[in-house]
Amino acid sequence: MTDFALGRTSAKAPPRESTAWDRLMVNRNWLGFWFMVPAAGFLIFFLAYPLGLGVWMSFTDTRIGRAGVFIGLENYQWLADDSIFWLSVFNTILYTTVASIIKFAVGLYLAILLNEHLPFKAIIRAAVLIPFIVPTVLSALAFWWIFDSQFSIISWSLKQMGLIDHNIDFLGNANNARATVIFANIWRGIPFVAITLLAGLQTVSPSLYEAATIDGANRWQMFRSITLPLLTPIIAVVMTFSVLFTFTDFQLIWAMTRGGPVNATHLMATLSYQRAIISGFLGEGAAISTAMIPFLLAAIMVSWFGLQRRKWQQGEAND
Repeated sequence: MTDFALGRTSAKAPPRESTAWDRLMVNRNWLGFWFMVPAAGFLIFFLAYPLGLGVWMSFTDTRIGRAGVFIGLENYQWLADDSIFWLSVFNTILYTTVASIIKFAVGLYLAILLNEHLPFKAIIRAAVLIPFIVPTVLSALAFWWIFDSQFSIISWSLKQMGLIDHNIDFLGNANNARATVIFANIWRGIPFVAITLLAGLQTVSPSLYEAATIDGANRWQMFRSITLPLLTPIIAVVMTFSVLFTFTDFQLIWAMTRGGPVNATHLMATLSYQRAIISGFLGEGAAISTAMIPFLLAAIMVSWFGLQRRKWQQGEAND
């Protein structure tokens, strides 16, 4: 018996009106957002939260085993009068500046060299990567032995050649220790710069060099007018990471010198660890770590705005 016979009329329920949430779920413009949510959650939990906690802790007198209370800017006022803190700032800037410049210069030279047609080029490239893939602590221990004041292989070799009559105090002298840790950082960081710039050189069309050669350009002119401009975006990114890695270096310094002699090699990262973990003053150590943020932001902003101003990347001329 039909619904009509029973005196009833059947009608389909009207379709449900789509809500804003339904439209958002199928919007292609939001697809990237949904894919980024898991990564964003990971970064917030493991990076943003610890960073925020550290900044908050820098305004307290927290110590190991005792919760602190809010004390405002007292930790920063204490650091402003702390000569060891300012020495660590000087050491960090010196360490970062010298190491980054030399790593870039040597890394760029190696990248250009490895971009040429060399025999056993693949083996040479693999060998260049060795300093970067060796664990940092193992590298630091090897350098600690190489530059040991009593058993240094360098001092022994120079004495055997008659060039010196006593061991060189590499890690016991303030200036020698600074030069030693900078050298170790350069040795470890060059492969990253060289291999990354080499990847950038691989993207430069050989036809540009052929045209420049026909026009009579020499190697320096080709480097200045072709290689360097096309590598500028990659150089900006590479140097940003190089500066960040160098500025926040901890393992190399701590394994080699512990910040000595007489705080001559203390960086802000190692001093923060010493004050917070070894001495137990978590608030003061957090204040030192927080003081690093402006320097890191400055390095990032220089690279970012430098890239933004390179309008030739979009086919426009520079201002």
